[in-house]
Amino acid sequence: MPDLYAYTDGACSGNPGPGGWGVLLFAKDGESILKERTLNGGEAETTNNRMELMAAIMALETLAKPSSLTVVTDSAYVKNGVTGWIHGWKRNGWKTAAKKPVKNVDLWQRLDEAQVRHDVTWKWIKGHAGHAENERADELAREGMAPFKPGKS
Repeated sequence: MPDLYAYTDGACSGNPGPGGWGVLLFAKDGESILKERTLNGGEAETTNNRMELMAAIMALETLAKPSSLTVVTDSAYVKNGVTGWIHGWKRNGWKTAAKKPVKNVDLWQRLDEAQVRHDVTWKWIKGHAGHAENERADELAREGMAPFKPGKS
């Protein structure tokens, strides 16, 4: 059984501003990549955190069947949120420990729903640190943002 990976990234020009998300999905058998797929998209007015969440959501929603995979993100917000904070938010009716509404609750709920079908291992890596797959996800996110930047047709 090949190992499945999703490298995800979000980008924003201004925060808020035009943004994009990117996903590099691939199946590996040992060191050999068996199959690769890229995804990206964007929005005219968004935030970096929303684009980071969208990348993770799209990686999981795109998989046609329940899968075991590793999602690699350079967003501590996504990694810490999905592996830790989300449990308390759900217990508290999507409120923070300070009883405030969770920011980006629509996307956190969508991510929570998307990961239910899968066996997901979440991994954080430092962004812009020479990880080829993370750099590719960043390029995809910037491509996804490009049509929404002012002056682009």
